[in-house]
Amino acid sequence: MPDRDDLQRRLDEVEDWLDERVGLSEARRIAKKKEIPIHRHTVWYYLGGMTLFLFVIQVVTGVLLLFYYRPSAEEAYESVRFLMAEVKFGWLMRSIHSWSANLMIFTAFLHLFSVLFLKAYRKPRELTWISGAILMGLALSFGFTGYLLPWNELAFFATRVGTEIVGVVPLVGGLALRILRGGDDVTGATLTRFYAVHVAVLPALTTFFLGLHLYLVQRHGMSTPPDEEGNAGRRTMPFFPNFLMRDLVGWLAALAVLAALAAYFPIELGKQADPFAPAPAGIKPEWYFMFMFQTLKYLPAHVLWIIEGELLGILAFTVLGIFMLLIPIYDPQGRGERSRIVTRVGIGLVVYMILLTAVGYLANPTQ
Repeated sequence: MPDRDDLQRRLDEVEDWLDERVGLSEARRIAKKKEIPIHRHTVWYYLGGMTLFLFVIQVVTGVLLLFYYRPSAEEAYESVRFLMAEVKFGWLMRSIHSWSANLMIFTAFLHLFSVLFLKAYRKPRELTWISGAILMGLALSFGFTGYLLPWNELAFFATRVGTEIVGVVPLVGGLALRILRGGDDVTGATLTRFYAVHVAVLPALTTFFLGLHLYLVQRHGMSTPPDEEGNAGRRTMPFFPNFLMRDLVGWLAALAVLAALAAYFPIELGKQADPFAPAPAGIKPEWYFMFMFQTLKYLPAHVLWIIEGELLGILAFTVLGIFMLLIPIYDPQGRGERSRIVTRVGIGLVVYMILLTAVGYLANPTQ
């Protein structure tokens, strides 16, 4: 049996072999060099890592679900039912996948708005903000495309309502709707397309933009808010191991919350979709689309007898999305009147989203 010195020598040889090929010493050097600013807003820095952790949970549980899922209108519902009823802990994996998706989007929203209010989009972090905003859009796309995959009644009719919004766009709306659905209505072709986008197209795009985002965060480091930049003797903490260990504590807490939610509030499958049945009362989208759904619901059929209400709402959300994406160009320094406008818009948007979401659920308490 090898003694302790011999074992250590072998471990050193393995480390040297890996270092020569993948650059472990360079990675350690970068980790030791990276520092995190310490101030009263430091707690917001943990949201990015939390969102990434929940995305990893999504990937792991999603791969496990793929082993049993069948992407066709004839087999999708039964494959999910079999997974939940017959596969050991299959119901738990599906519940964790669903709950982690909701928590991931929630933390992504918190991360986005914390970056906005702390002015972390300023030069030279413009591309960091833009890549992060694109990742937010991809996360919402994951939620929209994944919602239909169980092929249950609620998902079917909610998807029909959600995709109909695309058809309102002038000139290209009809074509875009048929491309999205794979036909004139939500059918098995729609399910197949959503499945392909959910498990292939979106993961590929997310991998690219996530890699770019993490590289830019590593290159430029954590931004210090403008009101903290002038403080003399600014404190910092090493990323490794201090900040990383705090991140790990948060991830373990998130894992415990996920396990509790999945165990005590498992995701139900509901009834199988029937395209010929009438839509059930109280159809609502997922909570992160509720404010948009409720806005379109309150708009009149026509505004000033010229433009359709739904089209006006879509145009308004599109303009707002473009404005949010291009904030670093509009407000490159994070100071002055432009910065105050960005803050007011951000606060107004947060309040509007919360109010409309609450109204949507209170006005229609039942599915």
